[in-house]
Amino acid sequence: MSRIAIVGAGPIGGAIAHALAERERVREVRLIDDRASVAAGKALDIRQTGPIDSFDTRLDGSGDALGASGASVIVIADRFEGGEWQGDEGLALVRKLVRAGTVAPIVFAGPAQTWLMEKTAAELGVAVDRLVGTAASALPGAVRGLVALELNASAVDVAVAVAGRPPAFVIGWSAATAAGSLVADRVPAHRLLAISDALRKLWPPGPQAIAAATAPIVEALANGSRRQLQATAILDGEWSSRGRAALLTLEITRGRIARCLTPSLSPQERTAV
Repeated sequence: MSRIAIVGAGPIGGAIAHALAERERVREVRLIDDRASVAAGKALDIRQTGPIDSFDTRLDGSGDALGASGASVIVIADRFEGGEWQGDEGLALVRKLVRAGTVAPIVFAGPAQTWLMEKTAAELGVAVDRLVGTAASALPGAVRGLVALELNASAVDVAVAVAGRPPAFVIGWSAATAAGSLVADRVPAHRLLAISDALRKLWPPGPQAIAAATAPIVEALANGSRRQLQATAILDGEWSSRGRAALLTLEITRGRIARCLTPSLSPQERTAV
């Protein structure tokens, strides 16, 4: 069981802390924010729901960003005042953690952190297999839900990949399935187009959706996992590109991305990506 540090006690950071705590697959969650009293208060509030929701994960709050340097996984989220960690401020924060000697994987949970993730690799020299973005990980679930509505079925039976980078995502309709049959054989083309159009309006996802998608990825980085998870990674030759962040399917082992998998796409879908 591992310790997770979440830098930022805003809506996204708080939601991720709660999601991780109630799943009980990590030992400890620390919320870190410039407003230390807010971070401590949110941690206490989540901890007090433990007896009600039957979890016993340890939570605490801190105002010292360097307190994240010894964590198993570091999540960069949003501040209580000031919004997402991004831009030059976000880069300065990550630089401070790197200089403190952290070797933990870094998860960028905010929808506006694509640039920060790319600069962390390019300017700070952090290995690309230690960098994961999770805001876009909420989108495949949204697509599964919309397809399930079209079929009057369960989203659990739908398998569909989403690829690309914000805000231009592409749905892999050519290989999407529902209960073993191709979605394209069961849903009219104009309805698939409508779902693709709706996806653009679903960006950015809200804090709870981001938290639900982020928690399994953080747990995989902390403990290892046999699941294949969709998340944003820095391209290292995929689609003949390097240094750019895009939503892919990832195999994650403890502490790093083991392998990036490009989803099966038609020629038209690959061109769109």
